[in-house]
Amino acid sequence: MPYYQWYELTHAALSPARVMADAARLYYRNPLNPLAHTTPGKSMAAAMEVFERVTRRYGKPEFGIESTVLGAVRVPVREQVVWERPFCRLVRFEKALPAGKDPGPKLLIVAPLSGHYATLLRGTVETMLPDHDVYITDWVDARMVPLSLGTFDLDDYIDYVINMFHMLGGDAHVMAVCQPSVPVLAAVSLMEARNDPYAPLTMTLMGGPVDTRANPTAVNQLAEQRDIEWFRRNVIMKVPFPHPGVFRDVYPGFLQLGGFMSMNLDRHVTAHRDLFYHLVEGDGDSADKHRDFYDEYLAVMDLTAEFYLQTVETVFIRHDLPKGEMNHRGQPVEPAAVRNVALMTVEGEKDDISGVGQTEAAHALCVNIPSDRKVHYLAKGVGHYGVFNGSRFKGEIAPRIADFIRSHSGHTVQRAAAPGPVQAPATNGGGAKPASAVAAKSPPAHSPDAAGVSEARDDLTRIKGIGPKVAETLNRHGIHSFVQLATLSDEAAARVEAELGFPGRIAREGWPTQARKLAG
Repeated sequence: MPYYQWYELTHAALSPARVMADAARLYYRNPLNPLAHTTPGKSMAAAMEVFERVTRRYGKPEFGIESTVLGAVRVPVREQVVWERPFCRLVRFEKALPAGKDPGPKLLIVAPLSGHYATLLRGTVETMLPDHDVYITDWVDARMVPLSLGTFDLDDYIDYVINMFHMLGGDAHVMAVCQPSVPVLAAVSLMEARNDPYAPLTMTLMGGPVDTRANPTAVNQLAEQRDIEWFRRNVIMKVPFPHPGVFRDVYPGFLQLGGFMSMNLDRHVTAHRDLFYHLVEGDGDSADKHRDFYDEYLAVMDLTAEFYLQTVETVFIRHDLPKGEMNHRGQPVEPAAVRNVALMTVEGEKDDISGVGQTEAAHALCVNIPSDRKVHYLAKGVGHYGVFNGSRFKGEIAPRIADFIRSHSGHTVQRAAAPGPVQAPATNGGGAKPASAVAAKSPPAHSPDAAGVSEARDDLTRIKGIGPKVAETLNRHGIHSFVQLATLSDEAAARVEAELGFPGRIAREGWPTQARKLAG
């Protein structure tokens, strides 16, 4: 049955009723209307608002963070998109600081891709912003992405995270909130296995399903009681017209929201009943708190079917990561390879989505991280959302994370050789930073320099797709100039790409073509 179409039809059919309810609400709240000052009038206005709110489709909220406080000074904050792909934008909250003022350690907050928008972490960003240079993954609603822009699965998610680390330049810290704990741990494991210099300094995993076999919750048990085909048959639907992503297979946000609300249905019913009473009684503060929370909570997005199904099967049904059976594009994901990245895990004692012990399991997997670079914190009496938001997060959890980050911000990593061939995924062009000239080592016998090519040295980072570390890799292969790169042989290109870990990337991004233009 086309449930998504029925959902859209029902929403459209209720539109006239919502308009009438909103008009009635305004009528009964108009101070010039004598009924507005009576209990029946207030009750009618309250009922109309509750009806309009429960039948409304909530759009994506704004972060709305316009300033933050540094010490005793309030400084403006500007949202800046610093990296973008079809299914995600990386947003930086840039503080207007005096020249030379340190914005703090770079902190990448990886928001969950599980139905809600990244703005659900608004409080997380606001709390971490004063002392950190904060970036957040702003995931895109799948129904808004045209089919022509391709697919997005768990492997793509991991690739996105790795590319973000490359863009941030290797001196960043990462905080994964809930669902991203698995792909972030996978990304860091792959980067450490490749001896990637862009791996983060610290990794904080919060309320995430690293090993859902530990204290399984109702969410975990549902996944274990069904096979992947059940999910494919029952929750995957096609985006209807007129959304830009029409015909894309998705896990609809309204289904995800229904699942969330059904876990605590009595609480949500009570909250809306209380909203009615608050409006009748004129308790504006309580009513505003309700509106703020549910404006965010009821705003949901669709997930691509391939991402949802792969995540359910890999994380919740097969438990691939804790079993040592997870692969990323044919390469094993081995948390034991993580040895330089400090690890912190945070859990809530009353978390009913990711049970106690599920996130802490990361410590048992990352066996090669020294014990003095591992921290676990269990927040007593805290539920799932309290792990990353609210007063307990601000007062107890965030200070511990900040201290953990600061403790390892000055840590200089001497990366030991990783087992197997060294592979470092190349950074995307948008993340390339200007680099000063890099002193080259003696070229190997197979390099262009050894073949008698000009010794001129150019700034290779002017080529889109080449960052400082990639330029160093090219230098190690004896490639220092635009002329050398423009005349690179297929054999030499293959050797470079083998080290970068992205076969075909040189031709795909047109490095020789760009080099020819720059060489004149």
